[in-house]
Amino acid sequence: MLNTETSNIPNPVVIATRESRLALWQAEHVRDRLAGELGLAAELLGMTTRGDQILDRSLSKVGGKGLFVKELEVALEAGHAHLAVHSLKDVPMDLPPGYVLVAVPEREDPRDAFVSNHHVDLAALPEGACVGTSSLRRVAQIMALRPDLRLEPLRGNLDTRLRKLDEGGYDAIVLAAAGLKRLGLSHRIRAWFDTERMIPAAGQGALGLEVRADAHALREVLSRLIHQPTWLATHAERAVSRALGGSCSVPLAAHATWPAPGLLSISVALGNAEDPSQPLLKARLEGSVTDTAAAEALGHQAAGRLRELGAARYLPGAG
Repeated sequence: MLNTETSNIPNPVVIATRESRLALWQAEHVRDRLAGELGLAAELLGMTTRGDQILDRSLSKVGGKGLFVKELEVALEAGHAHLAVHSLKDVPMDLPPGYVLVAVPEREDPRDAFVSNHHVDLAALPEGACVGTSSLRRVAQIMALRPDLRLEPLRGNLDTRLRKLDEGGYDAIVLAAAGLKRLGLSHRIRAWFDTERMIPAAGQGALGLEVRADAHALREVLSRLIHQPTWLATHAERAVSRALGGSCSVPLAAHATWPAPGLLSISVALGNAEDPSQPLLKARLEGSVTDTAAAEALGHQAAGRLRELGAARYLPGAG
């Protein structure tokens, strides 16, 4: 157990978090790990972000996923909090100067989930059925599987999205399986999408722990929460997004797995930002990965493969 009074680590560690039920679960999970594994007392600072407030427009039109993390970073900068816990897929690929991603614990289920009250899976939906999602990545991949469906925007926290489905606004919705499982809502899942059929977003299912770069003692101890296979896989995935300018306005998927010790396999897909009905660009690469640099190099190679397939024509502003 650490002596928090002599190690320059705050006591308690204040964790900044969004106030949605899922975000609070994630922050509480990290708080409990700090206590149980690191001997650190911690408490939560709940915050409402711009991303939580703006629900009538897609994220790609109002500033992107950074809207979910900015207020938490302001709390870190002001010293009101010492650690921010995020869904990693919501964390911008490049953090502002002065902040670092200090740990990524073991990932939960990275798959997308098909949720419906009347249909068992995507194939069972009738022609013209309405599917709710605000993820351009999901829109592009669903259209590749079922171009006859009607895709409609769906914003809000997890409970809000399920309520909109239950009120009859959609025939089905697609959500991250991890959030449903974390909140004990696995029974709402009618089918799981295979990760090759519906490639997840970079970092999907993983948590990202962010601190100020100058919090050296806290960084050192929190690094013990790194799950190395998840850390390397998500760094490869995020490198793809970084290389292609990945944001909410880019329908980009990247998911890495370990088919054998030391061998990382990454699957990527890119849809057309202006016309989701265009064919998906897809690639899969494998490489020996033992450290962060090699993981990111593999991600850059995957992005390069997409560029070879014509990614430039698919990205926003391609003309």
